[in-house]
Amino acid sequence: MSAPKDILTVAEVASELRCSKAHICNAINGKVRHVKPLPAIALGRRRLIRRATLDEWLKANERALSGAM
Repeated sequence: MSAPKDILTVAEVASELRCSKAHICNAINGKVRHVKPLPAIALGRRRLIRRATLDEWLKANERALSGAM
Protein backbone atom coordinates (compact mmCIF):
# COMPACT_ATOMS: atom_id res chain seq x y z
CA MET A 1 0.00 0.00 0.00
CA SER A 2 1.42 3.39 -0.95
CA ALA A 3 1.76 6.35 1.40
CA PRO A 4 -0.78 9.18 1.03
CA LYS A 5 0.18 12.00 -1.29
CA ASP A 6 1.67 15.10 0.32
CA ILE A 7 -0.05 17.45 -2.15
CA LEU A 8 -3.72 17.01 -3.12
CA THR A 9 -5.80 18.50 -5.91
CA VAL A 10 -9.23 20.01 -5.31
CA ALA A 11 -10.77 16.89 -6.88
CA GLU A 12 -8.86 14.58 -4.53
CA VAL A 13 -9.91 16.61 -1.47
CA ALA A 14 -13.52 16.62 -2.66
CA SER A 15 -13.45 12.87 -3.14
CA GLU A 16 -11.94 12.30 0.30
CA LEU A 17 -14.50 14.58 2.00
CA ARG A 18 -17.35 13.23 -0.17
CA CYS A 19 -18.44 16.62 -1.48
CA SER A 20 -18.23 18.56 -4.74
CA LYS A 21 -15.18 20.32 -6.15
CA ALA A 22 -17.22 23.55 -6.09
CA HIS A 23 -17.77 23.14 -2.35
CA ILE A 24 -14.01 22.75 -1.80
CA CYS A 25 -13.37 25.87 -3.90
CA ASN A 26 -15.90 27.72 -1.77
CA ALA A 27 -14.12 26.49 1.38
CA ILE A 28 -10.79 27.72 0.00
CA ASN A 29 -12.33 31.12 -0.78
CA GLY A 30 -13.93 31.39 2.68
CA LYS A 31 -17.49 31.24 1.35
CA VAL A 32 -18.77 28.37 3.54
CA ARG A 33 -20.57 29.64 6.63
CA HIS A 34 -19.19 28.60 10.02
CA VAL A 35 -16.11 27.00 8.41
CA LYS A 36 -12.62 28.47 8.50
CA PRO A 37 -11.11 28.98 5.02
CA LEU A 38 -9.08 26.04 3.73
CA PRO A 39 -5.49 27.17 3.03
CA ALA A 40 -4.33 26.27 -0.46
CA ILE A 41 -1.35 26.79 -2.74
CA ALA A 42 -2.20 28.86 -5.81
CA LEU A 43 -0.57 27.92 -9.12
CA GLY A 44 -2.31 30.18 -11.57
CA ARG A 45 -5.96 29.12 -11.52
CA ARG A 46 -5.10 25.75 -10.01
CA ARG A 47 -5.32 25.19 -6.24
CA LEU A 48 -3.37 22.51 -4.38
CA ILE A 49 -3.74 21.52 -0.74
CA ARG A 50 -1.03 20.01 1.44
CA ARG A 51 -2.08 16.80 3.23
CA ALA A 52 -0.86 18.19 6.58
CA THR A 53 -2.83 21.42 6.04
CA LEU A 54 -6.00 19.49 5.25
CA ASP A 55 -5.61 17.38 8.39
CA GLU A 56 -5.06 20.49 10.56
CA TRP A 57 -8.03 22.26 8.92
CA LEU A 58 -10.30 19.29 9.61
CA LYS A 59 -9.26 19.19 13.28
CA ALA A 60 -9.70 22.96 13.67
CA ASN A 61 -13.20 22.83 12.19
CA GLU A 62 -14.12 19.85 14.39
CA ARG A 63 -13.08 21.84 17.46
CA ALA A 64 -14.93 24.93 16.25
CA LEU A 65 -18.12 22.93 15.73
CA SER A 66 -17.93 21.12 19.07
CA GLY A 67 -17.30 24.44 20.84
CA ALA A 68 -20.41 25.96 19.25
CA MET A 69 -22.67 23.19 20.55
